[in-house]
Amino acid sequence: MIRITNLHKRFNTGTPNEVVALRGIDLHIKEGEFVTVIGTNGSGKSTLLNVTAGSFLPDSGKITIAGQEVTRKWDFQRAKLISRVFQNPFMGTASDMSIAENLHIAFMRGKKRYPRWGLNQERLTGYRGEIEQLEMGLENRLDSVIGTLSGGQRQAVTLLMSVITRPKVILLDEHTAALDPKSASQVIKLTEKFIQRDNLTAMMVTHSMQQALDLGDRTIMMNNGQIIDDISAQEKRGLTVEDLLYKFAELRKREKLTDDMLASLRREYA
Repeated sequence: MIRITNLHKRFNTGTPNEVVALRGIDLHIKEGEFVTVIGTNGSGKSTLLNVTAGSFLPDSGKITIAGQEVTRKWDFQRAKLISRVFQNPFMGTASDMSIAENLHIAFMRGKKRYPRWGLNQERLTGYRGEIEQLEMGLENRLDSVIGTLSGGQRQAVTLLMSVITRPKVILLDEHTAALDPKSASQVIKLTEKFIQRDNLTAMMVTHSMQQALDLGDRTIMMNNGQIIDDISAQEKRGLTVEDLLYKFAELRKREKLTDDMLASLRREYA
């Protein structure tokens, strides 16, 4: 489903602030596979997600999604294949529009019609059924302005918006990091539900090692713009957070992870 080959990305090339963000990334994610991504700050996690989404283009390499080469296509050109949920609950929605209107915009994405067209009673009934799945009591609040919702409610609606058209791929960029534990737990529950229901191919960047262990089929460790380990579902069974930190410590010996990087990991994933 997602095949990334020899991907490279630099920022501020040729200047004193040049940063090598990705160094020859090779990654294959099969259809319906759920991959979590962990690593230190600056390891390339978000860059990998952004390049996959088309938020910016790689310097070299190749990206294929669902059999289509998209390497030189921007995010809006990949919109029919990919949906994305960001860390900030206030991204991805229109604050001054109602829940129903936001759902309708998401539903009409890629269709050649003005978003408000067709927002009739039949469509509202359909959206009410969709919103019931969130189990947050929002099905009777379709007229509420989405800016009045709590962060957890808004992120749950954003997640629903991202899957309402049944995309091929969903990219999750630390999408529970800004939520309180109860809301984060509910959003994770919904994430698993939608991925399984629609057989979505998913990539999730997370700062929670426990999430990395509990969720998905594989966990990828990144450092210095490279994938330094790819942990299978079988290998993840029985691992603890301390086991993952130990793996980083062992990889340090081979990949030259510094003590500061390991200390950063412990702070990030505590």
